[in-house]
Amino acid sequence: MTKNTQRITPFLWFDDRAEEAAGFYVTIFPNSRIKGVSRYTEEASKAAGRPKGSVMTVAFELDGQDFTALNGGPIFKFTEAISLVVNCQTQAEVDHFWTTLSAGGQEVQCGWLRDKFGVSWQVVPTALFELMGDKDPAKSQRVMAAMLKMKKIEIEPLRRAHAG
Repeated sequence: MTKNTQRITPFLWFDDRAEEAAGFYVTIFPNSRIKGVSRYTEEASKAAGRPKGSVMTVAFELDGQDFTALNGGPIFKFTEAISLVVNCQTQAEVDHFWTTLSAGGQEVQCGWLRDKFGVSWQVVPTALFELMGDKDPAKSQRVMAAMLKMKKIEIEPLRRAHAG
């Protein structure tokens, strides 16, 4: 039996904190681990301007999803133009991921946050999509209006807004 290969792997460019970030992320999500670390060789360190023997890439898995982190230097920074979405079934999951990922970072709006490494995340309860997808436009508009007032998304106020 062959293992299915993940077709798309998010590749995250850090200045010099790839190993720290990967180590942090794997403590937050279940079914997560560091899969491997590669280091700058003498030749690669000269080309990239990074110290020989320092961490170049970290392969890691978050809840079964493969990621790669690179220490590529300060050339590129993270922006909200791309974010990682954490779909949550319960408010307890929302609370866990929101609190842990936003620690040392910044809470933004409507379930968005920036972690202490600058990576943007959306922590979203699946109930949001169910409630906003209601065929009654008045209900979905009330849910949207309630969500727009939130930083961390709270399921019960969304349900109350849906009910009217």
